[in-house]
Amino acid sequence: MQQAGGSTLSAQKSSSDIVFACTHCAASFVVDSAAAGMTLDCQKCGKPTTVPNPDLNTAAGNSTKISDLQHQLKENESQRTEITGYINQLGIQLHRWQLRLQTLKQRQEKLENDLAAIRGPTPK
Repeated sequence: MQQAGGSTLSAQKSSSDIVFACTHCAASFVVDSAAAGMTLDCQKCGKPTTVPNPDLNTAAGNSTKISDLQHQLKENESQRTEITGYINQLGIQLHRWQLRLQTLKQRQEKLENDLAAIRGPTPK
């Protein structure tokens, strides 16, 4: 095991390396990805520490993220359904007011015609 920043670090970290910290003393380490899941003794404190498996950590993180995103999607759909319901209710109410307005216009025309019939022809 190579300690990051220490004298045992002879080469730069490659893409297949795992960088992690000791669970006891937080010393930083860089190991080859083949050591994932192995328990090694820390070179600083001497206590055993397990090399994390990045695939498992990524999967656990993705699982949590997926669950959170699914919850957000359900909440979003619930809000969309609620708003769609409001829009439908308002659309029905608008239609009712339009019918009422049409009825009032027809009534106005009838009343104006009745009034004109009683007054007789208007002189020019």
